[in-house]
Amino acid sequence: MTDATLRTRPEPVPELACPIAPVVDIVFSRWTTPILWALHTYGRQRFVELERRLATITPKVLTQRLRQLERDGLVLRTYHAEVPPRVEYEITELGGSLAPLFATLAEWAADRLPEVDRARADYDAREQGPGRRA
Repeated sequence: MTDATLRTRPEPVPELACPIAPVVDIVFSRWTTPILWALHTYGRQRFVELERRLATITPKVLTQRLRQLERDGLVLRTYHAEVPPRVEYEITELGGSLAPLFATLAEWAADRLPEVDRARADYDAREQGPGRRA
């Protein structure tokens, strides 16, 4: 292939290679799934409640994720003009529509993660075996 051919080749479109890639980008980032799961399972919550439920998340990251989820239409933020002000988050109908997907993944995890653990152990044992080089 020549340099000219490489320059004129159209850029690949990830959605064509994998039509679920945009969904994975939206839903399965590091903290998005646990946030959506918590809001779906426990209902409307204040920031501090979410922060406690997701014990290892930092306030900065939780704020960023909630803003992105609100932007994507998956979470609704409600501001109550009280003293002190109160902000609550809840999953939207669009976010709730992911519940069957999460239920399927939870079922898959319960059924299949032991197989994944065994496969990893088998792989690691082979990789550690005699004559194996990196």
